[in-house]
Amino acid sequence: MEENPFPAWSWSVEQCLKEYNVKIDKGLSSYEVEKRRERYGWNELTKEKGKPLWRLVLEQFDDMLVKILLVAAFISFILAYLHGDEYEELGFEAYVEPFVIVLILVLNAIVGVIQETNAEKALEALKEMQCESGKVLRDGYFVPDLPARELVPGDIVELRVGDKVPADMRVAALKTSTLRVEQSSLTGEAMPVLKGTSPIFMDDCELQAKENMVFAGTTVVNGSCICIVVNTGMNTEIGKIQTQIHEASLEESSTPLKKKLDEFGNRLTTVIGLVCLIVWVINYKYFLTWDLVNGWPTNFRFSFEKCTYYFKIAVALAVAAIPEGLPAVITTCLALGTRKMAQKNAIVRKLPSVETLGCTTVICSDKTGTLTTNQMSVTEFFTLGGKITSSRIFHVEGSTYDPKDGGIVDWNCYNMDANLQAMAEICAVCNDAGIFCNGRLFRATGLPTEAALKVLVEKMGVPDVKARNKIRDTQLAGSYLIDRSTVKLGCCEWWTKRSKRVATLEFDRIRKSMSVLVREPTGRNRLLVKGAVESLLERSSHVQLADGSLVPLDEPYRQLLLLRHLEMSSKGLRCLGLAYKDDLGEFSDYYTETHPAHKKLLDPACYSSIESELVFVGVVGLRDPPRDEVDKAIDDCREAGIKVMVITGDNKSTAEAICQEIRLFSEGEQLKGASFTGKEFMALSPSEQIEILSKPGGKVFSRAEPRHKQEIVRMLKEMGEIVAMTGDGVNDAPALKLADIGIAMGITGTEVAKEASDMVLADDNFSTIVSAVAEGRSIYNNMKAFIRYMISSNVGEVISIFLTAALSIPECMIPVQLLWVNLVTDGPPATALGFNPADVDIMRKPPRKSDDALINSWVLFRYLVSIHQLSFFTFITFHQLLQPSRV
Repeated sequence: MEENPFPAWSWSVEQCLKEYNVKIDKGLSSYEVEKRRERYGWNELTKEKGKPLWRLVLEQFDDMLVKILLVAAFISFILAYLHGDEYEELGFEAYVEPFVIVLILVLNAIVGVIQETNAEKALEALKEMQCESGKVLRDGYFVPDLPARELVPGDIVELRVGDKVPADMRVAALKTSTLRVEQSSLTGEAMPVLKGTSPIFMDDCELQAKENMVFAGTTVVNGSCICIVVNTGMNTEIGKIQTQIHEASLEESSTPLKKKLDEFGNRLTTVIGLVCLIVWVINYKYFLTWDLVNGWPTNFRFSFEKCTYYFKIAVALAVAAIPEGLPAVITTCLALGTRKMAQKNAIVRKLPSVETLGCTTVICSDKTGTLTTNQMSVTEFFTLGGKITSSRIFHVEGSTYDPKDGGIVDWNCYNMDANLQAMAEICAVCNDAGIFCNGRLFRATGLPTEAALKVLVEKMGVPDVKARNKIRDTQLAGSYLIDRSTVKLGCCEWWTKRSKRVATLEFDRIRKSMSVLVREPTGRNRLLVKGAVESLLERSSHVQLADGSLVPLDEPYRQLLLLRHLEMSSKGLRCLGLAYKDDLGEFSDYYTETHPAHKKLLDPACYSSIESELVFVGVVGLRDPPRDEVDKAIDDCREAGIKVMVITGDNKSTAEAICQEIRLFSEGEQLKGASFTGKEFMALSPSEQIEILSKPGGKVFSRAEPRHKQEIVRMLKEMGEIVAMTGDGVNDAPALKLADIGIAMGITGTEVAKEASDMVLADDNFSTIVSAVAEGRSIYNNMKAFIRYMISSNVGEVISIFLTAALSIPECMIPVQLLWVNLVTDGPPATALGFNPADVDIMRKPPRKSDDALINSWVLFRYLVSIHQLSFFTFITFHQLLQPSRV
């Protein structure tokens, strides 16, 4: 496969066609397709070769504690075999010790292999996003359903509404006046993106700026077009994400607890080796004797039986020193933690993630769909009152597409005045969106802004009292749902039946508006318009007041309305102006395509003149609102000493407005040094980047591409931070995979993000992460308690056996007895410690450092004092009461 040799977005359509030696009306020939397939390969994501099962199994034993246990089991087996005659009456019991050790290791290996095999499912989920077929021009004819895997660079493809884009392509020609593509899962943009054919004169620009490119895996939501295939397979943006996910999986590091246990295992290995050697050496006189002749040793005598006996004592020491029950108790505690977290809507996919949460120091969060609902909603709107200088501002509650979610604050306009009626009519009828319910969540079809306008209409109601009561009764009866996918919106349906659409003037970039021609109950036509506020005001001649009267819109009044619009925009709202026109001239009686004026409706150049002399009604402010609980969760993170950084693909101003609203930044805080685009941050030197990331307080990175997110997470990890990354889109997957703990959204998240994550939020609630962190801290404290308990018990056993060996008396406990103590009598009490409730102030403490010791010097001193007392009394009891005979 070869990379595309030129930036197609910065070249004209003619240059792109010439580069690929293809004509837009002919397409590629079959012969040329075969030649290019040999060069570029199939248009599909390659499957990374996974680890073979034998290697996965071996990797589970690549742990120092496990290796010690394996050696102990092997030696125990050899000794049992060599001394089989001594244990004939015991039969299988002679092999209980190695059998139990091996059984423990096998069970742990099985759990590890299962986790490993689930780790790479994100790559399989990526493949499900690929388009299966497309309409492709070959040999001068369109092939309607050509398999997408057969596409090659240079192919001419037609896209229509609802199509999934099969490859990265350059838009060559628009077949409709506008083309919008939903690419939020790839770039993080909250709104569908308007696409065009004009070149962008930048050789290196961010994905969001490539407005003449469509990318594999995204969806066309409006319009149709002709495109030239530019990149296929692994060279597409989604292919690059797969490569990044795979690379991130190779960089996965051990959890903080595993690092500590590995460190403990290495030290334990050294100590065990030395102690075993000392025990064996100090008893040398029992298996190695000699005579002294003239002061020189001679006539050496060696007893193999006694040598192996004392070697077995050394093995017993090794078994005593190793906490065999520790893996089982840790697994039990983590499993208990996952159950508790699941009750709080945090579903843990990998057990070690439970403990990792407890030492999280930085949360890197996506914005769209994580901090916000990823559902556009109207938050406020204004119309004019009884006079042109008085505007009425209405605030709207609710942040989803559910019509029952919230309402209009202090709404008492049941008998809506003329302005509010006009606004409701425009929002309901000048609208192509729909709303459906997938069981739990209300979602939109079409443009999110239009879906939000329909929800607003439902909250406003209708002016007709009988109709309003009927709609209310229907809604109370729970019949919003007509079938499993369609939602009945009673108020919108009432308006669309009242004002029947007869024609549509589609949106275009020039006039920045869209309008519909409707037949009113009076029999006359009306033009309903919505679009950019500045554009509508330029084409409006009058403004309507609350009583329905019209007032000429002169320049002072136009500036007053623009000021109100600016106030709304400064809050991070996307504003839409609403207007209508009654005096339609030749279109006043338009009814069908046979009408003489129909030709003008076919020419978009005429739309601006039709949409002139408008009557301005009001402005609606929309946004992708933050979740209600996020600001409280941000405060909790700050109190717990956890830094929060927002990394989003959305534009800078929107990201900053949302971050200020959720109190990531304090009121009036200067954002210089705290807010960057991905490109700006990556252009800084490494030392400047580290300095910025090290500073306290929140950070926001906007217009971030997948590689930017991944690089920021990597830098934070290299700085010693424990990083939790949240996200819901394909573009978040590489960073989710690389982070110490990746957290995906369960409801709105893509399958790619879920499979790349360690934890999934069942309620898509950012505050759930804070609850999970608190649970993780509690679990770590409990684990630290039972690890200390088990280690102290084992050290006591070691000292007891060492004393018996040093004093040349039989060992006080044989290896099988030690296994019984470690697994049965130590295991349950240690497990019980895992049920301890969390400290009340657990989230008011700073996160622990990843290099904090499990046992510090003071704890070690206290343990040694108590352990020596326990060991001494154990030895005395064994020696005095049992009176063992010396060997």
